[in-house]
Amino acid sequence: MANEKQESESKIIDETDISSGISVKDEGKELITQPEKSLSSSNLIKEFEREQLKNQIPEIYVGDTVKVGVKITEGNKERVQPYEGVVIAKRHGGLNQTITVRRIFQGIGVERVFMLHSPQVASLKVERRGKVRRAKLFYLRDRVGKATRVKQRFDR
Repeated sequence: MANEKQESESKIIDETDISSGISVKDEGKELITQPEKSLSSSNLIKEFEREQLKNQIPEIYVGDTVKVGVKITEGNKERVQPYEGVVIAKRHGGLNQTITVRRIFQGIGVERVFMLHSPQVASLKVERRGKVRRAKLFYLRDRVGKATRVKQRFDR
């Protein structure tokens, strides 16, 4: 009797469709479905992130002067406000890519971090290329006036 039960279970397991990922549990003979490879949670997240990426982002390097168009919502009105400054840092990659932009406003240094693929960033334009030898330009925070200037690069 036990031998017949094992044979019938082995036939059921052999007859299952491997591509659908259906397996039989021995104790209660319940059907348990496992997600297919294309529907796994990590693949779903990667697919979602791929859809959210923007296509028209220019090559941005640390030291570049950029003009970022930021969407500002005031009540029910929406407008785009330009924010121009020097890129002092780039972080992360893919959907989470960010740049830190520094500018001097009324004699005070102001820094903003922008997520490049965010819907709040309406436009991104490189005004001039900077010639720097560092990956992060945090030393510009300590400088005042003309000392904050970055040499222009003409080869990119």
